[in-house]
Amino acid sequence: MRRDKQEFQARFNRRVMLLGGAGALMFGGLAARLYTLQVLEQDRYRTLSDSNQFSFRLQPPVRGRILDRFGEPLAENRDNYRLFIVPEQAGNATQALERLARHLPISEARMERLLFQIARAPRFQPVTVAEDLDWETFARINLHLPELPGILPDVGEVRTYPQAQVMSHVTGYVQVASPEVARNDRLLLHPGFRIGRAGAEIANETILRGAPGQLKVEVNAFGRVIRELPEQSIPARAGGDVPLSIDLRAQRVAMQALSQHAAAAVALDMTNGEILVLASTPGFDPNAFVLGIGQNEFNALNTNEFRPLFNKATTGLYAPASTIKGLISMAALEHGVVSPDERIHCSGHVQLGDRRFHCWRREGHGHVHMHDAVKVSCDTYFYEVARRLGIERIRDMAVRCGLGQLFDIGLPIPDRASGLVPSAAWKRARRGQPWTTGDTFNTGIGQGYMLASPLQLAVMTARLATGRAGTPTLSLRPQGFEFEPLGFNQAHVDTVHQAMHGVVNEPGGTAYWTLQPGLGVPDVQMCGKTGTAQVYSITAEERARGVRSQDDLPWRLRNHGLFIGYAPSRSPRYAVAVVVEHGMGGTRTAARPARDILRDLVERDPAGARLGPIAELARSGEREG
Repeated sequence: MRRDKQEFQARFNRRVMLLGGAGALMFGGLAARLYTLQVLEQDRYRTLSDSNQFSFRLQPPVRGRILDRFGEPLAENRDNYRLFIVPEQAGNATQALERLARHLPISEARMERLLFQIARAPRFQPVTVAEDLDWETFARINLHLPELPGILPDVGEVRTYPQAQVMSHVTGYVQVASPEVARNDRLLLHPGFRIGRAGAEIANETILRGAPGQLKVEVNAFGRVIRELPEQSIPARAGGDVPLSIDLRAQRVAMQALSQHAAAAVALDMTNGEILVLASTPGFDPNAFVLGIGQNEFNALNTNEFRPLFNKATTGLYAPASTIKGLISMAALEHGVVSPDERIHCSGHVQLGDRRFHCWRREGHGHVHMHDAVKVSCDTYFYEVARRLGIERIRDMAVRCGLGQLFDIGLPIPDRASGLVPSAAWKRARRGQPWTTGDTFNTGIGQGYMLASPLQLAVMTARLATGRAGTPTLSLRPQGFEFEPLGFNQAHVDTVHQAMHGVVNEPGGTAYWTLQPGLGVPDVQMCGKTGTAQVYSITAEERARGVRSQDDLPWRLRNHGLFIGYAPSRSPRYAVAVVVEHGMGGTRTAARPARDILRDLVERDPAGARLGPIAELARSGEREG
């Protein structure tokens, strides 16, 4: 019995020792782990704790403004009262939106779209519920915010275009970045942040966008913001302002003058190529695109036969028609195929094989020399001159004068077109046909295959008037900027100049009676050239049915009207090109708008003026000079 008790006691003692050792080992391990956590790794866990307590919220930058040459805002920002929903804070999204609908009407279609967006977005990412709220609605929702969990009110900024349709094709507009563009960029994914989608907005995106900042905030265990810590935040860097060469007042004059037409006008300072007017009518309201344009409104713009979304000034391509006759004259003088005094007889047509090429004046102009041929726009004269030159020499002069070129003016590539200057090689490659004398005749009067934009026609005008290789730009160029000479003989420049002067200022000129009394500025005259680009040829059957003139045709089949010009005549500074789609003739519809634009520019003389503090200095320097 005693032996049994001793064995039992021994077993008990061993168990006690084992349990005690295990307990000591366990507590030793706990002590070691506590020492590791509290002493050795305290910095790491303090950082993790701070990360749970503090977070950084991305702060989108303020977008820079777009300004005209005198600092007038063309695109700026205004307050945008908006609401977001944060899914992880809202709980049931449907119930959260239904609670919000008590204070802000939400249609069923809008509710479905929001729920779809919420389902696709990460739980932590805010989703835009409403934008551009009025202050009364925004204040009412803020008052009821305690009963609206997950609803986040915010005052941001939204793009606004104070000049709207007047500058729509120049400024373009901004929109929310598409998923393909945004990808994983936190700034582009930020609700309400917008990027340039057209015009100067997209062309200057890197300057206008700026750089985002980070706002440090303290949050509780549920992620609710307790306080903001701006002193420990990284401020956003606002985008830079972009001044353009556009003169807003002259732009308004052009848009008003062309308001009844589908048309385009370009005016530039010939000395440095700065574009003062880049007008395309009708315009559109870019503000409608910023917050999302409705499908019906977009369809109405897209199906309008006047094409308001299309920038006709830089992308529209038209046969230059008789506006090219100054260029043909310059080529003829340079190559010596005709002298200024040589007279060519115009009977009203030229017979070429079994085809007859008519002059616009069916009874003919009689014997005309170069000055009168340009002044009265005699087609027969230029058929003969073109035949003597040949297509290659015509093409070389056209390219030297800026046709067929894609100028980098500060707009994206889709907003510009290079046009077409044909050649024999081009026709063989594109049509598989040889070049003919008839093709040369048509090119000599600016018809046939040749196509040019109003911008290119303005450049051509400037190069003929100055004899320099001017290039256009929407940026402000430095004072004293000069272009290289084109190598024209000054006597040839003067001959073409006098002929274009006669178009406007001499009886018999195609624009003389339309533009009397001329520019309307004392002691200042203008030079110019009219053009009528054929769109459709009336058939014999139509004539038999009583279709006698352009007025009897539908609008879309009527001829285009063109006019190029420059002023002052004695010291050329401003060039202009106007195209009126289906305007039936340059004299009829394009000459007066061009004259109005030139008059405004000559009267105010904005050339050389600069933005901000140096504008007055620039103007005073010109007076002293």
